[in-house]
Amino acid sequence: MENNQEYVEIKGIPFIKVSNQQLLDDHLYPALKAKRKTFIVTANPEIVMEAEDNNTYKQIIKQADYVVADGIGVVIGSKLIGNPLPERIAGYDLMQQLLERANQERLSCYFLGSNEVVLGKAVENIANIFPDLVVAGKHHGYFDLDDAAVADAIERTQPDIIFVGLGFPNQEKWIHRYYSQFNHGLFMGVGGSLDGLAGYVKRAPKIWQKLNVEWLYRLIKQPSRWKRMLQLPRFIWHILWKK
Repeated sequence: MENNQEYVEIKGIPFIKVSNQQLLDDHLYPALKAKRKTFIVTANPEIVMEAEDNNTYKQIIKQADYVVADGIGVVIGSKLIGNPLPERIAGYDLMQQLLERANQERLSCYFLGSNEVVLGKAVENIANIFPDLVVAGKHHGYFDLDDAAVADAIERTQPDIIFVGLGFPNQEKWIHRYYSQFNHGLFMGVGGSLDGLAGYVKRAPKIWQKLNVEWLYRLIKQPSRWKRMLQLPRFIWHILWKK
């Protein structure tokens, strides 16, 4: 974390108090230009509550350079404690913006996660949309986190950006475990974004996004997510109880 930056602490997690564009222009783009190693966590209420239940995971998140509010629930929580965050910073959108930047600057990206079919289609689509982006490599997400050979292979490609789609908490655990062996690179956990980029999961229509009910659209499309969605009311209850 930067000492001169303002943060909003929610359940012990320090969220950087910036807009999406400020994050890019003042922090991530300069870090890429300077080849400064960077770890970013896009945290929603589910991640915050996982950290609440798992202190080891909480400490990993707290060691990230940037934790941003990927979830309207986090923004609502910040308002409830009287220190509102400017806006939600959606992880999927942030990934798209970084891909666009990589395309403009001819940066290299490595893609880790999902299964072979989804990953292959996602990388194929990315290469078509961003032809000047350099694909440093890809690897599926079905491996043991203790298998250092995967990190070794990625490190040899010297990527500028490493997108890790292992789902939480594994993606943050993997980044934390192998971060020190890289000399540069922006590391970002992207959850299921590879599924979206592959075209297997559709993003909510813009109107749902603007109304901040994208979570409801995803629940309707994927009813099996209902147990995960229970973390949102639990998160809000924790905020209100502490208040």
